[in-house]
Amino acid sequence: MERFDRMVGRGVIDDELYDELDEALLQADTNIKTAHEILEELRQAVRVEKITNPADMKVRLQEAIASRLTQKDAPGLIVSDVDPTVFIFVGVNGVGKTTTIAKVANLLKRKGFSSIMAAGDTFRAAAIEQLEIWAKRAGCDIVKSQPGADSASVIYDAIQAAKARKIEFVLADTAGRQHSKSNLMLEMEKVSKVAEKALGRRPDEILLVLDANTGQNAIRQAEEFIRFAGVTGLVLTKTDGTSKGGALLGIYERFKVPVKLIGTGEKIEDLKDFKPKEFAASMFD
Repeated sequence: MERFDRMVGRGVIDDELYDELDEALLQADTNIKTAHEILEELRQAVRVEKITNPADMKVRLQEAIASRLTQKDAPGLIVSDVDPTVFIFVGVNGVGKTTTIAKVANLLKRKGFSSIMAAGDTFRAAAIEQLEIWAKRAGCDIVKSQPGADSASVIYDAIQAAKARKIEFVLADTAGRQHSKSNLMLEMEKVSKVAEKALGRRPDEILLVLDANTGQNAIRQAEEFIRFAGVTGLVLTKTDGTSKGGALLGIYERFKVPVKLIGTGEKIEDLKDFKPKEFAASMFD
């Protein structure tokens, strides 16, 4: 928490320090209401515990942030007892869905599981080609179709292929779509219904991929995707090189959708489980 250490360098707990902490939270894309609540909780801890050294505030600040993201009874990625387990990845353009799919495939392979990718982003030929490249790197199969084909059909075929080949996981890409385009969002409902038809149950996870640098607009994205796509979990990408990501506080407090994974870099290995305390510390690095 180097940034925190610089802020407390004067050695005094005063209104100026709280103002600096408030500014830091807002710069990390925390909404105003949540930032003020965190600081009020911190002020109370300082009073009750009679903290006089600013450096001793660090743990209390991290706890105040982490407590808002602690997902009581929230499981990790849900895995079905009946193969295949199906994860569908959704989100706006450019957030890193395709890369995240590759990282999940790599993670599953390291754990001894087989997976197949579904190239459901049929709107861009480049997206299909990109997923093919990642599938080779991750060492897994891929089901694809021609650009412009029906996305739901590709995902349906991937599920059927997984059943036939006894593959344990289906990782389905979807076209990046702006949350404000209602016609594209309605397509997400179709994808989910077709996958449910193929499985005989709902997809195990519908993962909304969010860019850590998006800011408060991520809340609006989350609202629309949760409404249309039935999102079950969040993935935060591009957390390397940024202290942002505070918008997650507002998203979780409002929607209670658990954060499942964090992308920490561009390499295929750069993916890890979400841990609130680590995330809280990173907001001030």
